[in-house]
Order: sequence, then C-alpha cells, then structure tokens
Amino acid sequence: MTVVATVSPESLRRTAAPSRAAAAPQRWRVEDVEALFETPFMDLVYRAQQVHREHFDPNTVQLSTLLSIKTGGCAEDCGYCAQSAHFETGVEAAKLMPLDEVLEAARAAKAKGATRFCMGAAWRSPKARDMERVTEMVREVKSLGMETCMTLGMLDGQQARALKDAGLDYYNHNLDTAPEYYGKVIGTRTYQDRLDTLDQVRSAGISVCCGGIVGMGETRAHRAGLIAQLANMEPYPDTVPINNLVPIPGTPLGDVAPIDPFEFVRTIAVARITMPRTVVRLSAGRQQMDEALQALCLMAGASSIFYGEQLLTTANPEADRDRALLARLDLSTETIAT
Repeated sequence: MTVVATVSPESLRRTAAPSRAAAAPQRWRVEDVEALFETPFMDLVYRAQQVHREHFDPNTVQLSTLLSIKTGGCAEDCGYCAQSAHFETGVEAAKLMPLDEVLEAARAAKAKGATRFCMGAAWRSPKARDMERVTEMVREVKSLGMETCMTLGMLDGQQARALKDAGLDYYNHNLDTAPEYYGKVIGTRTYQDRLDTLDQVRSAGISVCCGGIVGMGETRAHRAGLIAQLANMEPYPDTVPINNLVPIPGTPLGDVAPIDPFEFVRTIAVARITMPRTVVRLSAGRQQMDEALQALCLMAGASSIFYGEQLLTTANPEADRDRALLARLDLSTETIAT
C-alpha cells in the first residue's frame, strides 16, 4: 500500500527546496557537463542522490497529469511529433476541447492523486480567439485546488500576462535539444523563438517548465549542451521534464535507434546535479521502460512523474501500475491541501 504524504506540494517545496535566490548561480560550461556524463555510473548516481536528498524528500514523488486539449494539425515540423500537419501519422486534427470535458479529466486526475494538471494544445501559437477559452480553463481547474500548467506553443507578452492573470502556475515550453542539434529536428521555429517565449513567461511571473527529449539521434555532447542551456538559465527552470523519445511511425524520427537505458539514467542524474532544486520530471517514454529502469531514474534524482494512461498522443503506464510500483519502492505521493 502506498503511504500518502500529509503535506501539500507548496509546503513540501518550502521545506525541501529553499529559494534559489539564496545562492549565487553556477555557470556550467558544456565541457563541464560532459565531464559529469563521463563520471563512473555508480559514482554519478550516488552523487545525484546526495544532491537530491539535500533539497527534496527522497521518498516522495510528485504526480502530474497531462491532457491534450487540442490535438493534431500543428503547423510546426518537429521531427518527433505525431501532431505535426507535415507528417502522415494517423493523428487527426481536432478542435479545442469543451471546458466541461477538461474539468471532468481534471477531477479524475485529482481523484487519482495528481496535484498538477497540465494542458497541451498543438498550436504554433494561440490565436486571439483561443485565449479566452484557455484562460477560462486555467481559472476553472485552479478552482479545483490543483496546480495548473499549459503548453500552447509560442507566446507574446500580452498572452503570457493573460495566462498569469487567470492564475496559471506553470508554462511548459521545452528547448528539446542542444542549439547545435536543433536544426536537425525542427525547421519551422528557431531556438531563439523558444528562448523568447520563455522570457515572456518569466516576465509575466509564471513559473517555467522547460526540458528536452533524448534519444533523437543526438550525441552525448548534444545532451550535455541541452543540460548546460537549461542549467545556465537565470534562474534555471522550476520543472525540467526529461523525455525519452517514443518513435512515431510517419515522423522523420520514426526509426531512430533507442538510447542506451543507462545513458538515459545518466541524463537524469546530470540534470539533478546541475539544477539541484528543480523538479526533474520523468516524462514521455516510461511506457517503454521496465520498472527497474524507472526505479534507477528515481534514484538518480527524478522527483516527479506524469501520471495517467495518456501523454498527449503517446501511451503512459496505467495509474494502478504506477501505484503498485510506488508502493513497492516505499514512495509516498504529494497530496493536495484541502
């Protein structure tokens, strides 16, 4: 049986993760991050676990649920994505979900233990007519007592402020990979476009959720480059999702060879060491991982997982399976304060 923590997500972070403003930020050169990757595996995981314990309860995991509120038909050509209109993947373009369906999914996620509800729309950027509906979603999900997160593509300053005024807690906008490899994956949006959106999100006072995808054919140097980019943000992201590519037939990356599983664990560990107080989220690709690999990732510093059977268009482990795994690992989950 999983032991349930009796603290709220906010109080856990206050006690386990002091303000990053208290310490001067460390600048990470790419070669320094590469040196971390080269650390003997057992030493690297041990060091990451030590860092993790300094800032988080090592026996507690935060649960987030992700819902696709607008699927397919995206104008971007991200080489990994089933929702791109550039590729034939079998994913049909759909309209923005009605509010009542979003709230039904949010209530179900809360009932299963999720404390953060993330909503994603397959847009290059939201249009003016979309903003009223997505801000209403934020307000209504927030009223359920959950943390809110959205990923809607690129934002301008006015859009970011509207989301903040609606009560949005987090905005997700991933860098995906290192600047040097980015052009191999995406051609319709520049790296600077992504950085500009993150600047707008920060300026509006919304917490940043930003990570990347590994296993896209990149080298270890590229993975180090991604981590360096994230760790050198001022401040570094509040949440860093690390995704293991799920190859989608019909996309340019549909037949990429999988990353070595221990290299994936190394990436989790290096993210934890370079960003000690961030929430490192074990994200896409868990369905393809065995339980031992997931446990290693949690040992290496992952402090959160996506919870629920679906991640946008890819499968995720069933909630009951996750609960059973957490129980076997004696891991508690955060609860929502009521």
